Amino acid sequence: MREPIEDMRVHLGVPGIQCVVVDAERSLFEYAGGWADVAGRKRMAPDTTTMLYSMTKTFTAAAVLQLVEGRTIDLDAPVRSYVPQVPYGDALAVRHLLSQTSGIPNPVPLKWVHLAEEHRQFDEQVALNEALKGHRRLDFEPGKKYGYSNIAYWILGRVIEQASNMTYEAFMEKNIFGRLGMPSPEIGFVVPSPLHHAKGYIPKYSFMNLVKSLLIDPRFLGSYEDRWFHIRNHYLNGPAYGGIVASGRAVAVFLQDQLKSRSVLFSSETKELFYQQQKNNRGKPVPMTLGWHIGNAKGRSYYYKEGGGGGFHGEMRIFQEKGIAAIAVANDATFRAGKFLDMAGRKFGWF
Repeated sequence: MREPIEDMRVHLGVPGIQCVVVDAERSLFEYAGGWADVAGRKRMAPDTTTMLYSMTKTFTAAAVLQLVEGRTIDLDAPVRSYVPQVPYGDALAVRHLLSQTSGIPNPVPLKWVHLAEEHRQFDEQVALNEALKGHRRLDFEPGKKYGYSNIAYWILGRVIEQASNMTYEAFMEKNIFGRLGMPSPEIGFVVPSPLHHAKGYIPKYSFMNLVKSLLIDPRFLGSYEDRWFHIRNHYLNGPAYGGIVASGRAVAVFLQDQLKSRSVLFSSETKELFYQQQKNNRGKPVPMTLGWHIGNAKGRSYYYKEGGGGGFHGEMRIFQEKGIAAIAVANDATFRAGKFLDMAGRKFGWF
């Protein structure tokens, strides 16, 4: 089975890729191939870490629901009761943030990043205040419709901090990563070791490469490595909306927990809430749960979260009916993770 996946990697033209498929009890398939470092000729390995970007949001949502279960967060309470500086009024509730029905704007977050070597001096609160100051008006009333927003999940990180009296990162490490028994060198919010972290790339022959100087601060630009342009290691300014650094097999531990009849993260009732499709103010369903997007493949619904940015792109999926979940991530910003999972699922009968 590894050979067809490698053929698909070559066909899709990515430097390196990780793919893990699990059921509730075991790993059904695990593949890591290609290059984690093109110039250094370092192979992508099962323990190589990559940037998850927006896949982080589902982990953030799980943390919020833990606190809802512990009655320190009320889903329908105003967000301002936890984060007073939020400028959007009392009609905006925690539920709206989770279900992406907040109405909070979603500007392209190209400038909401900082280099890895700048991280110790970085002040997240200042960065969030600046983002809120620049986007003080809602695009629509909370709950009116679906509308994706990175700021919404950035704020959720602050809600977690206020409700738990812990930093967002510390809460996640203790109550999500720790409870799941995730391998600590393979998941966190900083690159654990450059030797075990993939370099992020964009293709040399791509539109993104042509316009990179217009979109990306020169500080983040690396150099050409064969057919690839390297984007230097960096972190998003808001860890709650896109900050997790992890290997594919670490993510698979979370997916496997979600397939079990009893999750170690929360009760059966809270888990059911996690996957409950949400509705707008008129009672019509939106394509979101409280943390997952809802997709459909050949008449089968599934839950997914995609994440991509400067040099990486991936997607994780859960097919509850079949009891199978998968994660695929590549160190190529243009990688079409959803297409890859569709192709692999059809070829091997996973989904």
